[in-house]
Amino acid sequence: MKIAILTSPQQWFIPYAQELQKELKESVLFFDHQSVDDTYDILFILSYHKIIEKEHLKAKHNIVIHASDLPQGKGWAPMFWQVLEGKSEIVFSMFEASEKTDDGNIYMKKKLSLDGTELNQELRKKQADFIIEMCKEFITNYTKYSSPVKQTGEESFYPKRSAKDSELDMDKSLNEQFNLLRIVDNEEYPAFFYKNGIKYILKIQKG
Repeated sequence: MKIAILTSPQQWFIPYAQELQKELKESVLFFDHQSVDDTYDILFILSYHKIIEKEHLKAKHNIVIHASDLPQGKGWAPMFWQVLEGKSEIVFSMFEASEKTDDGNIYMKKKLSLDGTELNQELRKKQADFIIEMCKEFITNYTKYSSPVKQTGEESFYPKRSAKDSELDMDKSLNEQFNLLRIVDNEEYPAFFYKNGIKYILKIQKG
């Protein structure tokens, strides 16, 4: 079975994509979908941020893994939005890529449990490790998962998060805003607040 892995360059998932490549023998890692030819049986599209035209989905299985219970939670940063909502169990959906956003047929769903203490980097690691295990399970149990089924139910969408979404509310306690503190990135989009017209940045780490 010939396997390709596709992820975006210069972003957080690259070390995990490299780890997956090592674990899946003879797989090849790509950073541009136009470089993937039609000789691959499986293309894992993981944390890839470009739109892939239909003519470039050439593998027998063009697989995306999304951290929500599709069709609920389509869109951007679904796991972080759900952490912000206070959820401790996150359903991951493995599906066939299609022209519409997060709309393809479902191969597999698995549930990731969180303990409520994880900060940004720990959340990222748990997310990535879980994605790797799902990819490996698909390969190991190919016959079981190789025939996807249509999504059912009412869909919902999460918007893209930006640095402004890390703003704390001075009128709320830290306890009330702890889940927001869990998902901020201390370097890229740190927590912040304004007092007397001055912006203050607040960074969080475990002691």
